Amino acid sequence: MLSSNLILNLNEPCALDDVSWIHPTKYCGVWWEMIVGKSSWNYTDDYPSVYIDQVDWAKAKPNGRHAANNEKVKAYIDFAAANGLDQVLVEGWNVGWEDWANMWKRDVFDFVTPYPDFDIKMLNEYAHSKGVKLLMHHETSSSTQNYEHHIEKAYNLMNHYGYDAVKTGYVGDIIPRGDHHYSQSMNAHYLYVIRQAARHHIMVNSHEATRPTGLCRTYPNLVGGESARGTEYEAFGGNRPDHTCILPFTRLQGGPMDYTPGIFETKLNTWSDNTSWVRSTICGQLALYVTMYSPLQMAADLPEHYNRYTDAFQFIRDVACDWDDSRYLEAEPADYITVARKAKGTDNWFVGGKCDENGHTATVCLDFLDKDKKYLCTIYQDHSTAHYETNPKAYVITKKKVKAGQTLKIKEAPGGGFAMAIMTQ
Repeated sequence: MLSSNLILNLNEPCALDDVSWIHPTKYCGVWWEMIVGKSSWNYTDDYPSVYIDQVDWAKAKPNGRHAANNEKVKAYIDFAAANGLDQVLVEGWNVGWEDWANMWKRDVFDFVTPYPDFDIKMLNEYAHSKGVKLLMHHETSSSTQNYEHHIEKAYNLMNHYGYDAVKTGYVGDIIPRGDHHYSQSMNAHYLYVIRQAARHHIMVNSHEATRPTGLCRTYPNLVGGESARGTEYEAFGGNRPDHTCILPFTRLQGGPMDYTPGIFETKLNTWSDNTSWVRSTICGQLALYVTMYSPLQMAADLPEHYNRYTDAFQFIRDVACDWDDSRYLEAEPADYITVARKAKGTDNWFVGGKCDENGHTATVCLDFLDKDKKYLCTIYQDHSTAHYETNPKAYVITKKKVKAGQTLKIKEAPGGGFAMAIMTQ
């Protein structure tokens, strides 16, 4: 059954004659530490159930674990500005997270009221002063009717503060009861959200939504989505090493995926109480920025973790999000994949190779390079002792001059990979 809002607005113009406001985006965010359980989305533990229009938030006792606070968000903004990242996502900024998931709660968020420790005006101005934007987050808790009810004022708030992208979420069982994530009405809802966002010149990054089937070709403001097991599942038991060697042949055929890669501290129990772990080497994580296509890419780990491996993080700083050309150099589903992509508007190429738990030796023929140009290639590869289980953080970085037609052999560790930045000189 279609929502009444959708029926009324299906034929409205959606502002896609001009798409100059749609752009590739590289971002970081206050997210991963909540996913692993170190911090919380909710501000207080005082209420077993929250009615957001009846709570005096100024009198609510902070739980001391709320991550979306002014000090932390400013630190993320500083990190983004220092490292050439475009935006900062902040989850848990708005009231209502005290009982948000799997509660069958219809009126869970209003998408406009911040918690007391999140000064939306100050943080927005601070971000803009640093040349960075904030990336809005709208978790719906799968209450689609509630989101449609509030969506106009939520997007007006974004327009007021200069937010140009939103990450939407649909965690939990769908409300109304009996509906499900892949139903006809939910597909209609996703389309409604994309169209309303287009009217407001807002890009959409949808999580827990239906798997895309090329919708971004009609609505290019759908810049990314999850819609498969992404990085967050690494905190919920972990994905197998071959998972990211399967997705390019399945999920990614329907559209770009916001996989949220870039986890460097893969053993989560070294910095949190979470006993899960990421089944990848650092170089395997770098490879995903090329093998997992998306014009929206996240540096998903914590800034302090990247600061420990700043030489490896250089690849994330350098890698593009938008491409003029893509070449799939070698691939075997569930075993390995090697991809080369040319950064849009440049002569620079980036190569990524990812493999399963058995390891792989990649053959990279540089016949895609321009014969008349000289290139400097920076190679990020697994150390000979690297292994996703026992030694995931061992890597080697080398630089060499390369030319068109040259062939390179790169050994990938079990669960590992490699990345190359090939720059014109």
